[in-house]
Amino acid sequence: MIRNLLFSCIFYGVQTTIFAQSTGFLAGRTTGELPYLEYGLGDDRLGGAKMTYLDTNILLRIVDSIKDDYKVQLSASHIAWLPKANFKTDSLLVVQPYYLTGSWRVFGDDQYDYVNISLDERLPYKSVQQINPSRIVIDVFGVTCNTNWITQLNTAKEIKNAYFEQTEDDVFRVFIELKHPQHWGYGIFYEENKLVVRVNRQPAILNISKLKIAVDAGHGGENIGAYGVATGIAEKTYTLKFAKELEKVLKKEKATVFMTRVKDTTLSMAERTLMLRKEAPDILISIHLNSSGKDSVKGASTYYRYIGFRPLTQSILKRMLELGLAEFGNVGNFNFSLSGPTEYLNCLVEVAFLSNKQDEKRIRNPVFHKQVAGKIVAGIKDWLQKIQG
Repeated sequence: MIRNLLFSCIFYGVQTTIFAQSTGFLAGRTTGELPYLEYGLGDDRLGGAKMTYLDTNILLRIVDSIKDDYKVQLSASHIAWLPKANFKTDSLLVVQPYYLTGSWRVFGDDQYDYVNISLDERLPYKSVQQINPSRIVIDVFGVTCNTNWITQLNTAKEIKNAYFEQTEDDVFRVFIELKHPQHWGYGIFYEENKLVVRVNRQPAILNISKLKIAVDAGHGGENIGAYGVATGIAEKTYTLKFAKELEKVLKKEKATVFMTRVKDTTLSMAERTLMLRKEAPDILISIHLNSSGKDSVKGASTYYRYIGFRPLTQSILKRMLELGLAEFGNVGNFNFSLSGPTEYLNCLVEVAFLSNKQDEKRIRNPVFHKQVAGKIVAGIKDWLQKIQG
């Protein structure tokens, strides 16, 4: 436990210096490939509820330590939890009494729109998607407004408006309003001390043949997944069968397809995420097979984490149910690792339950593999049609 926390929520003015000198917090920076913050110490089989992924080398103040996590003081009134593996103490780091925002630039290049925000330091943030109207909302912690102009250029094609509020003395809220109702994803990162929000544009032609679609066969290699209740078939084997059939149907539709795996390969979630970031698909479809402790539970389900990505998951589930599968549901705020990135639309498809004898029998049928692939593609096409109005 880190002691001397008398001023643990005071970071500005003279008291901040006194607090730092009394070792009330540890100063350091994020490290590793995919650092992330969690809301609290709650946990389940998928880990704690994630607040956000962060860039590397971001300044953090650590005020407590419990097991494998550090408690991070984001601002005077906000905390989060960070895995210890994603933090490196910097004894030479001098924490300033306060940090300020500077000017903004909103513009586009031949592929993306950008919001660039000048800051004194690389500070932590979190983001949410909003709908009706469609907006990206980002809270930057530990900073106070000194922004006196926002330069907006006509080269920005998807960003309708960009503005801010100082919601608390040390919480700066960024609003990025989009031109289209559908969210297509965004990335947040730093270039030196400049916070960059890279916004994906809606494709000019809403046709599946114009999309790059990543297909992820869940599990693989040493990660076997669930087993069939009657025959003991492995989830990893059959997710790959479904994925390969989906690849065939997508290619028939002239879509560009990227497969995270094409054989029985061991891939961590971090490896898959970094691979997908590099490939930059428009959509990710991750295929899994469900399991329950009750053999009566059955059916299909789709999952999303961010509300702006929900419409795609709804359309795919609606088509899946045409196969006579029971409805297990459309599940939101799902803490699955591959649902976490904001850079591209994503949908997790749990085809059916290996723990249910009826579902397992269908899962083993090659005809069913083709049917499921066809329904997923039909759901994508339905979703594109709805966007066009």
